[in-house]
Parts: sequence; structure tokens; C-alpha cells
Amino acid sequence: MKSETEQNPNPSIQKLGELIKDIQFAMFTTIDFDGSLYSRPMASQQQEFDGDLWFFTNQSSGKIRSIEKDQHVNLAYASPEHSRYVSISGRAEIAREHKKIEELWTPLLKAWFPEGLEDPELALIKVRVESAEYWDTPSSKVFRLVGFAKAVATGTSYHSEENKKIQIRH
Repeated sequence: MKSETEQNPNPSIQKLGELIKDIQFAMFTTIDFDGSLYSRPMASQQQEFDGDLWFFTNQSSGKIRSIEKDQHVNLAYASPEHSRYVSISGRAEIAREHKKIEELWTPLLKAWFPEGLEDPELALIKVRVESAEYWDTPSSKVFRLVGFAKAVATGTSYHSEENKKIQIRH
């Protein structure tokens, strides 16, 4: 029997999961010690999106210290070929649970963690998504071209994307 969550999934979580499922890398932004924003590309660990996102990291990395100081993070996903862009706000925490690390581990990660699952630097960042904003344009070039031509012909602004906000947690 399916759980209540599986029977009545949160439509916002479902929509966000659909938007980012095929985008492997995100620009992961933290707040540095001087208050400046610092972004770096990180690979999202592929799993069914349930409102949390996971990233492998080194325990001694600067982003860990930034997260320990301020948990607010932003993740930017982009799929230019599909005209889809997603900005996610959330709170990050460091997770060192071996069970979750094993669940998400793939052999490709040995390039960053040579000792595999026993690497002492191995840790996870869990991002509890609070909200997201997305821009999703129909991917047909013909559709975009017609919209652009219509805007030029009528003297109105070209609006190519669907822009919406999603609230996951308060």
C-alpha cells in the first residue's frame, strides 16, 4: 500500500522535480564570511525529488565553513537547449550519515574521493528547498520565432517564458 505522500504528492514538489530532473549540475551559491556571494558548479545526486537536494563534498572545503556560518543557499539550474531555468532557495546542512552516503554513491565519485566510501573527507550537503522560481519556455524554435515576430509586428513586448514561483516550505 502506498503512503499518504505517495498517494497525494505535493504538486509543487512534483513540478520542481520535473523541472530539474534532467539537469545534472547546479551553480551552488553560499554566503561567504565577508557577506559576499560565492558560486561554484556542483553535481546534484540523482534521486526522486522529495523536497531535499543532495551534493557530495569535501569536509574541509570552504563551502562547509560558509554553510556552518549561514545556512542560506541558492541553486541555479539551467537547460538552455530546453529554454528552462530554475532558481532554488533553501537551507543547507552538512550530513555525514553513512547510510545516505552509500545510497547516493556512484563509482564516478572516486575521481574526487579516491578512497571511495571510506574517504575521510567524504560528506554530503543536504539542501532543504524552501522556494523556487522558474522560467520555462516552449522549446519549439518555431513557437518562439512566431512569438517574437508577433511582438515586432504588433509593437508589444516579447514574453517568451512562463515565470512562476513555487513555495515548498515556509
